[in-house]
Amino acid sequence: MKQRKSDILWKVIMEEVFPDLLRFIYSDADDEYNMERGFEFLDKELAELNPQPDKEKDSRFADKLVKVYHRDGVEEWVLLHVEVQGDTQDRDAFAERMYTYFYRIRDRYPGRLVSALAIFTGENGNRMPGKYSYEYRGTRLTYEYPTVSILDYSDEELDKSSNPFAQVVVAAKMRLQEGKVPEDELLNNKLLAARKLTEKGFGMEKIRAIFNFLRNYVLFEKPETNRKFDNLFKETDKTSVMNTVEYLKMEGKEEAATAFVENLLKGSDFVVEKIASLANVSVEFVNKVKNQLNGTR
Repeated sequence: MKQRKSDILWKVIMEEVFPDLLRFIYSDADDEYNMERGFEFLDKELAELNPQPDKEKDSRFADKLVKVYHRDGVEEWVLLHVEVQGDTQDRDAFAERMYTYFYRIRDRYPGRLVSALAIFTGENGNRMPGKYSYEYRGTRLTYEYPTVSILDYSDEELDKSSNPFAQVVVAAKMRLQEGKVPEDELLNNKLLAARKLTEKGFGMEKIRAIFNFLRNYVLFEKPETNRKFDNLFKETDKTSVMNTVEYLKMEGKEEAATAFVENLLKGSDFVVEKIASLANVSVEFVNKVKNQLNGTR
């Protein structure tokens, strides 16, 4: 099977769709956070706080520390901790890891407001702990943090969602099918998930990010099946809004934007303003492409 670094894939996709992740988890995200102000990913700060600095990097975990701002200007540091394909044998160690990061952030950066979130991607994710407890001779400590398991969400719920992070969860759940369903069935499921990215009407940068995550996160035992996925998607996705594989291969940004807009014009009934927003281009650019398709200047 083709090798992958799951922790790296998670770290990349969390950066690419971070606002959508917040919206997916917190219903009041847009009211609470100033999304327009942007985010700062504090990788250097987090690396300095590694609970096990002398040990080899553990690829079972994908950690992120993100600086966000509230609507009232208050700064918050969000500690995101993804356990990749975890199991219940690591319950106590995981909870202590969460607590260690938290107290080290508070110790190193006094006064920082810190919130934490743990995302579990394994089959036993809904059995993983949401708190760390310590007790000895009357001294007690309890640290609690929110948790999310990808299995908390049904396939139907994810399919109906318009949030891009829902499609990341779809891919994560699909990976749990590896070795448990026939490769042909998994291949069909992966093809369907890839095509739905374009049907959802996401912007092209998010389509590219989620497609890359899906393509490299869900893999097959036979290397030729991985190649078959690329070929089948390219050959059979003729009627979708955009052929994602072809777009990903384009080097020129204008060429990619033109192709994206052309396919939206041909394969959807979106108005010009909607297409411009999805493609991250001007209305004038969309009208120019539209006129070229119609054979006018």
